[in-house]
Amino acid sequence: MTIDETAERVIPLPPDEVAGYAMDWRHDSEWTQGIREARLTREADRGGFGVGAEVTRTAFFLGKRIDYVLRVAEHEPLRLLDMVSVAGPMPMHVTYSFTPHPGGTLARIRVRGDAGGHYRLAAPLMARKVRSSIGKDLRDLERRLRSAP
Repeated sequence: MTIDETAERVIPLPPDEVAGYAMDWRHDSEWTQGIREARLTREADRGGFGVGAEVTRTAFFLGKRIDYVLRVAEHEPLRLLDMVSVAGPMPMHVTYSFTPHPGGTLARIRVRGDAGGHYRLAAPLMARKVRSSIGKDLRDLERRLRSAP
């Protein structure tokens, strides 16, 4: 079964502030549900963070520890970050996008994955959990940014 969930939220702050924070992997555990740790485990081909870079995340999902690696497939600073899993429990594709909006920034997260194998039976539950989690991620992103000094 395929999971394809999207959440979006208008955050009343400028796109450079929202995207600059959210697209920095060092902040993943501060606003992303279940992520306990994120590490840059491979730099981009030209160094640093960008296309080809890999971030290893340690998360807890449905009570289980999950380690997975996301490789940056597309990176347009302050606008788009598209990542695909290259290691982990299931194939996954995560896209963050940030666009100007009259109310500030339209922030969007889309998560796609293939809940096959032993995750197949749990796919409907996983889809609901993913939908809930990414909605909370955007809420927490806004709270984190608005409470920053």
